[in-house]
Amino acid sequence: MQNTLISADNTWVLWAIISGWVAFSIYLEQKYTWAAKMSGAIIALLGALVLTNFNIIPTDAPVYDVVWGYVVPMAIPLLLMQCNIKKIWKESGRMLIIFLIGSLGTACGAIVAYMALRNFIPGLAGVTGMMTGSYIGGGVNFATLAGAFDIPGELVSAATVADNLLMTLYFFVLIAIPSIGFFRRNYPHPFLDEVEAMGKNQSDSTSAASYWGRKEISLKDIAFACATSFIIVAVSTAIGAFFTEAIPTDTVVTNMLNALLGNKYLIITTIAMCAATFAPNTFGEIKGTQEIGTYLIYLFFFVIGVPASIMMIIKNSPLLLAFCAIMVLINMLFVFVFGKLLKFNLEDIILASNANIGGPTTAVAMAISKGWIKLVGPIMLVGTLGYVIGTYLGIFIGNLLI
Repeated sequence: MQNTLISADNTWVLWAIISGWVAFSIYLEQKYTWAAKMSGAIIALLGALVLTNFNIIPTDAPVYDVVWGYVVPMAIPLLLMQCNIKKIWKESGRMLIIFLIGSLGTACGAIVAYMALRNFIPGLAGVTGMMTGSYIGGGVNFATLAGAFDIPGELVSAATVADNLLMTLYFFVLIAIPSIGFFRRNYPHPFLDEVEAMGKNQSDSTSAASYWGRKEISLKDIAFACATSFIIVAVSTAIGAFFTEAIPTDTVVTNMLNALLGNKYLIITTIAMCAATFAPNTFGEIKGTQEIGTYLIYLFFFVIGVPASIMMIIKNSPLLLAFCAIMVLINMLFVFVFGKLLKFNLEDIILASNANIGGPTTAVAMAISKGWIKLVGPIMLVGTLGYVIGTYLGIFIGNLLI
């Protein structure tokens, strides 16, 4: 058991801490320019990191599982109710290119990291395959490949801790990049300009406060928003479970179909975007969906920072942290160098790399926290494909190195 001030089963206190810190993060973001540049999302994440490493809250608790299992799926349809597929399809295709470039960077980074550290970490070939899949797709690939390569439990645990801390630090870097002059001078950033232009309309507030200003909303809007989200998630979960059971996994093709059609996040995204596209006068008119969905995503950002125990890294997995850092650095070099050569927007590059390292949900969260709402649909679609691509590249890389 973890020796923390707040125990893992003290559910109400943990919810009070999570919601209270998220509320404070949003307040800071809308009150102070420095916090707006950092974003409330990263403040929420850093708060969790501090509370965890000072043994105030546990690194594992049922409350966090609720956020992953219920809050995140609920947020996705809320945030996609105004995303018309017809308007974003062209944008998705271009974002897919930079995402695939990042995936190639991950694979190359995995090989480089393996060659550098293979003599110091036992069983590194399997871990390399596992982390390749994780840094192209996400946690689904991590779990799948850990089983595929039969990696010992203690090595999986150490890799998980290293992955969580490194991922947290990298998200901080990605969120900070739009505020750095070098990147603003060398990459186009139309969505960033749009958000900042809105902020200039009110000189006494930050861009976040202007973007998330007061809007008209009724009880009916809240009822319709929540009901629609619950229904879409329920239907998507049932469809995903059906395809997971119905489609065999004995061949490469059927395994790919099983992973794709059985993924509830992809189904949630598809249904929500179809609803927004083919019934815009119904779903697009519901007020407050972005605000409610964004709040739920901020809760998710807090939970991301919880498992990153710095002491566990120091004790158990400093070399694995270095291994993950090499992979992330090379992924970053690939997306920013090729993004510059191919004249990609800075926002596309940042979100594509985020989707590689953290998965589509973290990329969506970052897009929302920055106010790049038009990119939510495209990055969700593109990032979800990483779940399929990641497993196969992970298996390929792992077997290549064994």
